[in-house]
Amino acid sequence: MDYHIISAVIAGIALLLFLILRLKIQAFLSLLVVCIVVGLLSGMPVNIILETMKEGMGSTLGFVATVVGLGALFGGILEQSGGAKRLADYLLKKTGQENASWAMVFTGFLVAIPVFFDVAFIILVPITYALSRTTKKSLLLYALPLLAGLAITHAFIPPTPGPIAVAEILGADLGWVIIFGILAGVPASILGGPVFARFIASKITIEPIHFSESESPLEDAPSPALILAIIAVPIFLIVLNTLLTSELIFDLPEESGLSEVIVLLGHPFTALIVANLLAWYFIGVKRGMSKEFLQKIGTKSFEAAGVIILLTGAGGAFKQVLIETGAGDMMASALENSVLNPLIFGFVIAALVRILQGSATVAMITSAGITAPVLASANLSAPEIALIVIAIASGATGFSHVNDSGFWLVGKYLGLSEKQTFQSWTLMTTIIAFAGLGASWIIWILI
Repeated sequence: MDYHIISAVIAGIALLLFLILRLKIQAFLSLLVVCIVVGLLSGMPVNIILETMKEGMGSTLGFVATVVGLGALFGGILEQSGGAKRLADYLLKKTGQENASWAMVFTGFLVAIPVFFDVAFIILVPITYALSRTTKKSLLLYALPLLAGLAITHAFIPPTPGPIAVAEILGADLGWVIIFGILAGVPASILGGPVFARFIASKITIEPIHFSESESPLEDAPSPALILAIIAVPIFLIVLNTLLTSELIFDLPEESGLSEVIVLLGHPFTALIVANLLAWYFIGVKRGMSKEFLQKIGTKSFEAAGVIILLTGAGGAFKQVLIETGAGDMMASALENSVLNPLIFGFVIAALVRILQGSATVAMITSAGITAPVLASANLSAPEIALIVIAIASGATGFSHVNDSGFWLVGKYLGLSEKQTFQSWTLMTTIIAFAGLGASWIIWILI
C-alpha cells in the first residue's frame, strides 16, 4: 500500500477543515485549493490535477446544476404562492405537530424508491421549510427525517441503482435484498430521522431560507390538493420511466414512439421542467400573478441556487481528485486478506472507501467488487449474501463529509454552516450506517 497517498488524502481533508472552520475561508475557494494540494502531495502531474478537477466539477454539475436550478424555480413559486405553507398546515392538521417528522420520514422512504435522492430532496424540501415556519421549530426537525427516509431507500432497497449493482456483483437474490433492506432500513430511518432530529433540533435552531419575498395573501393560496398533484407529476413520470426501463410491468419495444416519449418525460430534467410549467400556469398565471412578477420570483430563486451549485460542483471536483489518487482502493485492498466476518468486512471496506473518496455509489461498487472473491469460498446462503449487500449499503451511506458533494448540497440547501452540517447531516448518516449494520447483524444471527 502506498502510504504517502493515504497521508496526502488525510492531510488534504485536515487542511480543508482548517481553512473552512478555523480561517473562515469561503468553502468554494477552500475546496479548490485543497484539490490542488492533495493532487501535488499524491504525485499527480499538474495537468492531470487540473483535468481531474474539471472532470469532477463538470460531471457533478452536469446533473446537479440543472436539477438545483429547476428545483429552485419550483420551490420559489410554491413558497411565494403560499402553497407550501397551505400544504404544511394540511399535513399538521392530519398528523399533528408531534407526528409531522414521522410523516416526512415516511414520505422520503416511499418517494426515493423510484426517484433519485437529490431530485426527491429538491422536490420535497419546500414542505419542510413551510412546516418549520408554521411551527416556529428548527428546520432540522423536519428536513432530517425526510433526508433519512430518502437516504435509506436510495441505498438499501432496489430498484434504486446502488443496491441493484451490489446485488448483481455479489450474486444476491433481489427478493431477499428488498426484504432485508426494509427490515434494516425501518429502524435505521427511525433512529437517524425523527429520533435524532428531535435531539439535534433542540440544540441547533435553523430558520428556513427564503427563495423570494412573499407578496401573495395566504387566503388566496392554492389548495393542498393542487400542490400535491403538481408535486406528484414529476414523481409519476420518473416512476413510469423506471418501470419501463427495468421492464417490471411492461416491455415496450425500444424504438417505439411511446417508449421514447416515456423516456423523455421520465428523465429528471424533463419531469422537473413539466412540474415548473404546471406550477407557472396553475399556481401563478391562473391565480392572477403577472408574468413579470413570476419572472422576478425566478430571478430571486436563482440567487439562492447559485451558492448551492458552485459548492456542490467544488465538492465533486474534490471527490474526483481523491478517486484519481486511488486511496480508497488501496485501503480496501489492504483488508482483503483479513479474517473479519463477511458482513463486517463488507461494511468496513464500504465505509473506508466512502470516507476517503466521498461517493456512496463508488463505495458500494468498489466494496462489492472486493468482497465478491471473499464470498466465493465462504459457502453462504442466499439470505446471508443479501445481508452483506445491506451491510455494504450501510457502510457506503454513512460518514458523509467534505469530500461528498451531497454534504454541500444538503448543507447549503438547509442554510447550515459547515460545522452545523457535520453536527446534523454527517452524524445522521453515521447513525444510519451503524443502525443498518446492527440490524443486519441481528438478522444474520437469527437466520
